[in-house]
Amino acid sequence: MIHGVKVVPLRQIVDERGKIMHMLKATDEHFLGFGEIYFSTAWPGTIKAWHIHRSMTVNNAVISGRAKLVMYDLREDSPTRGELQEVFFGEDNHVLVQIPPGIANGYKAYGDKQVIMANAATEPHDPEEMDRLDPFTDRIPYDWALRHG
Repeated sequence: MIHGVKVVPLRQIVDERGKIMHMLKATDEHFLGFGEIYFSTAWPGTIKAWHIHRSMTVNNAVISGRAKLVMYDLREDSPTRGELQEVFFGEDNHVLVQIPPGIANGYKAYGDKQVIMANAATEPHDPEEMDRLDPFTDRIPYDWALRHG
């Protein structure tokens, strides 16, 4: 696990009408503040990466579909600098992934339908607050290809 990343199991209330999927509330011990919430969607096989926030913490949960979230620790002072972490989440693993600033992150949609990911960020979006890298940059040692076995 990358230092500071939290993977929090989330509650679902299911009945014959559908379900309620919890994500984040102000009384959660891991709640840090609210800036905005938005939804990112991706078709199966699509990669959306890399994003590096300088001051914002993001809280991601998949509400439909399945995604592989990949994180790479770029923080100079981190005990896990240079480490990778993958989290497979979605309909069969309803969790919140909290990503602190300084960690490159991105996701790949997999399965047979569009992914809808919610992001509750601690700050409103500001394009000047973040850096972006190409998904296939050689600065991050990660291969997005499907691995068998």
